[in-house]
Amino acid sequence: MSDVRKPLLWIGSSKRDLDGLPDGVQDVFGFALDFAQRGLKHEAAKALSCFGGAGVLEVVENDEGGTYRAVYTVKFAGAVYVLHVFQKKSKKGIATPQSDVKLIKARLKKAEEDWKARLKEQTK
Repeated sequence: MSDVRKPLLWIGSSKRDLDGLPDGVQDVFGFALDFAQRGLKHEAAKALSCFGGAGVLEVVENDEGGTYRAVYTVKFAGAVYVLHVFQKKSKKGIATPQSDVKLIKARLKKAEEDWKARLKEQTK
């Protein structure tokens, strides 16, 4: 693994939400995010299909308390943005609930705005 890490940036309540998950789930998500920071893809990370391509990834972890998901983007060359961390509560299949998809889309837009602002600041 590379020792060079991209910064890990949190959008919305994603960091607080991760901190509220069971320890084992936090460990799995943390390990997957560490891989992403090093430019690698953890074996549990899968492209979130409703976003097309591999720029938005999801890690799913089951625990006795339920199923948990962490969604992040590697779309930007210099950073990894964590967009959403949540417990899936719907019992209707494995699809990501529409309310969560809408939140992820809104947070991805915020990440894009933040990334552009960071690039602009670097060129000053």
